[in-house]
Amino acid sequence: MARVKALVLTGYGTNCEQESAHAARQSGAEEAEIAYFSDISSGRVRMERYNFLIFPGGFLDGDDLGSAQAAALRWRFAKTDAGEPVLDQLKAFLNAGGVILGICNGFQLLVKLGLLPALNGKYFERQVSLSINDSARFEDRWVHLGVNAKSPCVFTRGLSRLYLPVRHGEGKIVPFDQPTLDAIEAANLVVLRYIDPATGEPTMEYPLNPNGAANAIAGLTDPSGRILGLMPHPEAFNHPCNHPGWTRGETSPLGLAVLAGGVDYLHSL
Repeated sequence: MARVKALVLTGYGTNCEQESAHAARQSGAEEAEIAYFSDISSGRVRMERYNFLIFPGGFLDGDDLGSAQAAALRWRFAKTDAGEPVLDQLKAFLNAGGVILGICNGFQLLVKLGLLPALNGKYFERQVSLSINDSARFEDRWVHLGVNAKSPCVFTRGLSRLYLPVRHGEGKIVPFDQPTLDAIEAANLVVLRYIDPATGEPTMEYPLNPNGAANAIAGLTDPSGRILGLMPHPEAFNHPCNHPGWTRGETSPLGLAVLAGGVDYLHSL
């Protein structure tokens, strides 16, 4: 059984790193450490030591130029003090079989780096983007999610529905064109959708769909199923009392189930 060593990356406006590290530990990771991007770029921390990489939520670079756009450029062009491209470390991490979870701002970063959805195995090629919510406002609410059972995603195995909080201003999935969206759907790379809890069907109705995302998409995976990006915050639902209706006896699967899916996959190796 593989020992799960999670690395939560922070810095430049990220603000959910402590919560994400706690959630990783609660989900069974034997280690969950926090490192700044500067730790990676200086060479003080190397990704090869870990097998679970978490890009948490926040406001990278104040969302200037668009959410995570500046951070994506930093990842693409930064080099370590020894002259090694930081992106080479990320590529090596993937090739070694590690899993990656991007939450909210972290999802925005994965999309703009081209790690998601990586249609036809084309990693680091941007195929979709995330834009301003149709409501033109910051959305802070809980949403109902349906899980695509046909998706290859290792994080969502055995899950059918989730109820998680969102807190974002730019969460609307926008594909480059309709054929790209059709291909993503055909490959079952859509993992999560905003749904109407009464019917269980995907919805474009606001506020059930808080941002107007195409095809009600709330989360994407890559062809390997080892990368998951989602706008809702699973790490923020780490105890039953986090549920907005817990005093009324309402309950649902904890968001930790998503992180546990990644941990369980690594344990199975």
